Parts: sequence; structure tokens; C-alpha cells
Amino acid sequence: MRVLFADSNHPVLNELLQQAGHTCDLFWNQSAEQLQSILPQYDALVIRSKFKLSKEVLAKAERLKCIGRVGAGLENIDLAYAKEKGIVCLNVPEGNRDAVGEHALGMLLMLLNHLKRADAEVRNGIWRRAENRGTEIGGKCVGIIGYGNMGQSFAKKLSGFDCEVLAYDKYRTTYSDAYAKESSLMNIFEKADIVSLHVPLTEETKYMLNATFFSSFKKPIYLINTARGKCLNTTDLLEALESEKVLGACLDVLEFESVSFEKVSAEALPPAYENLLLSDKVILSPHIAGWTHESNYKMSKGIAEKMIAVLATKN
Repeated sequence: MRVLFADSNHPVLNELLQQAGHTCDLFWNQSAEQLQSILPQYDALVIRSKFKLSKEVLAKAERLKCIGRVGAGLENIDLAYAKEKGIVCLNVPEGNRDAVGEHALGMLLMLLNHLKRADAEVRNGIWRRAENRGTEIGGKCVGIIGYGNMGQSFAKKLSGFDCEVLAYDKYRTTYSDAYAKESSLMNIFEKADIVSLHVPLTEETKYMLNATFFSSFKKPIYLINTARGKCLNTTDLLEALESEKVLGACLDVLEFESVSFEKVSAEALPPAYENLLLSDKVILSPHIAGWTHESNYKMSKGIAEKMIAVLATKN
């Protein structure tokens, strides 16, 4: 079958699909408009986040049988319409879960130990020890919201830190394990010192981290978001930082990212974005939590294997 690559990936993806007898066209240098115009010629599509697969786009892709998303989120695909058309949509959240867990932990350690500020000061000849005294994870309660691949990975990474880990997942039951205890959201509001978000972006989770959410916590918290930028209302976060309901935040994702996650959106940015950049209580990274050399290989290999299995049933 003919497979269109709309985004670049590890070479193993192309190699495995070709070994299985499929023809792969590596067209990731073309624009989203060009890709949409040729999509009707293909049986399968490999994407990351280059363009949105709306109902209108999918309706024209009459041969399309399978979409492989090299990543975890599927919010850029009209899943209901794809299902209606019999198009199988695949993702690989297991491929970058270790990367996300490690990145979340790294950002948290950087925040709690003032490493960004301390490093800059030492490089400028400033030696402040008391002012850069850190806070330990040990003895704290960490609340994880969303206990799928990413949430479980983060919990596992925390297992050596002597902290209590509570996990809330609206769509799962009996999921306590060696790394986290199943919890209600109300219990996390009551006990958490640190909160990490690991949910997909849906209408339900859009801006779930807002003023009401932050005011629900009994204690001031540290916040980690490696999920999606639009799960968090930035203006509300800044107000919570100002009032010290939130003591600090680790953000790998921003509300103001472009659809493709490749950059901050080009349109006029609101004051909240500028104020976020000025805050010394926030650690930022450019949506790279799941973006390691190892995860690049694991995700590409995983999606290739899944696509091969699906396409074998479509002959």
C-alpha cells in the first residue's frame, strides 16, 4: 500500500514499512496544503502535528485506511469521523512515557533547588547560598492527575524519593500500584504539595487548570504541566503565583503554542505570555518532554509495527 509521510521521523519507521512491502513517500518538506491535495492518493498516513485532519480533509481521502500518529495525543484528528469512515487511528504513548517522566522530574528538581537562578548567579560571580536553599521532594505529597502511560512513568520515577504519590484518573478504577495510590481529586486538593498533569487535550480538559482549580487546594502547590498547553489558563496561573497559591510552575507546554507545537503562535501574544517569561517562579521548555533520541526511535518503531499489523488486515 502507499504510505504518505507528512512529518519527519526516525528512519526505522520507513525501513520497517518498506520491509513489509509498502511504498513510502517521504514528503514532510511539503506544506500542509500540498499534503492535503495529494492525500486522496494514499492508503495510509504518518503524522506528528503538522496539520489538522478535520472532517473535510478526511472526507476527500477516499483510500485512507490508517493514520499513524508518532506521539501520544490524537486531538488533531476528527476521531469520530475517522471511525465512521473505517479509518484506524494509531498512536504510541508508550514510546515516550519514560522521556516525559524523566523530563517532569528534571524540571521539578530544577525548580525546587533554584538551579536556573543559581547557575546564572555563579556565572556572574554571585555566590548566594542561603538565598538558594532548596526544597526536598522527600516527605511531600505528589498528586498526579491522569494515570495513563505518562502519569505512571512519572510515579515510577518518583519511587526513590520517599514521597507519597496519589493518582487521580476519572476514567479508570482499581489502578493503585507499587508507585501510586488511587485517589479522588478532592483528596489531592486536600493533601498535595506538588501536582503534575498528564491528561490529553479534550473539551473536558481544556483550561481545567484555572482559578477555581488552584483555589481548591488546601496548601500552596508546585505545578508541573507536560500535557498540553491549553489545559492551563496562563492568566489564572500568574494570579495564583502572585497570591502564592502556586509556589512555582514547570511548563513544558504553553497555551500559546501553534497547532503544530513547533513554535509559539505568530499572532499577537497577550500580556500573560510576556508576564510568564518574566516570572522567576517558572521553568520553561519548548514542548520537548517526550522528545529524546531514545523516544524518537521507540515511537517510530512502535507506530510502524502497529501500522503494519493494521494494513495486513486491510488487503
